[in-house]
Amino acid sequence: MAFVLVRYRQRGQDDTAEPAQIYGSTRVEMAWTVIPVLIVVVLFLTTARVIFAIQDAPEPKAAMDVTVVGHQYWWEFDYPKLGIRTANELHIPLSNPDSPTPTYLKLLSADVIHSFWVSQLSGKTDLVPNKVNEMWIDPHKTGMYEGQCAQFCGVQHANMLLRVYVDTPEQFAAWVKNQQKPAASDPSIAAGRRVFETQACMNCHTIAGTAATGRFGPDLTHLMSRDTLASGVVANTKENLREWIRHPDTFKEGSLMPAMQLNDQQLDQITAYLSTLR
Repeated sequence: MAFVLVRYRQRGQDDTAEPAQIYGSTRVEMAWTVIPVLIVVVLFLTTARVIFAIQDAPEPKAAMDVTVVGHQYWWEFDYPKLGIRTANELHIPLSNPDSPTPTYLKLLSADVIHSFWVSQLSGKTDLVPNKVNEMWIDPHKTGMYEGQCAQFCGVQHANMLLRVYVDTPEQFAAWVKNQQKPAASDPSIAAGRRVFETQACMNCHTIAGTAATGRFGPDLTHLMSRDTLASGVVANTKENLREWIRHPDTFKEGSLMPAMQLNDQQLDQITAYLSTLR
């Protein structure tokens, strides 16, 4: 624009008469209107065909089903065919292109709108109360993939993290075998189990083989098999676990888990008990 303003500015010797008026060409205008419209229509139809092919892809017999439930502020993963329920860390098998083993996810919400997003594996899909959404992933490379809730769901939305572990068939089989075992029962930490079962913990959490059958919080049957606590906020160590039980707001302010007001002895006992749940 600067070039045109300088190059074609009016000079003193210029003719000030009105230039010849050109009213355009109908053929040219039709061409530059119709051709782009046809291009857009072709792109639209191609895109729609691919979207429907992806969304309506038939589920192979070898596919694995997982029900994902979003909570404020953690993830519940239920493997209905395997009898496994875990939290925040999703384990799935590697999918071989020669023999695909995709993972089909049924997405539900227990409270508000959440969004499942693991950017390296899939796009975002919302979890909407009273509605079932579905998506599938077909990973061809093992490893750990980080994700998080992509829909603002409350004060700890940014800390509603998740991990997807893509395991080799052998690793996944070993993980499944361990998750299907009953909870550890060690007589040496029986005092900690009594604390867990006599406090409000059992009203919110489940530990298979005990009286604890709560569903409001994560299943703790194999708590120590997970790498993180509080939906990926801190490493799952004995020290962090004790602090999390003592005062959850230390790591996750606004968490719906209350501080249980346990004394030091009770904290040590319940931490020792939960630390055996591998």
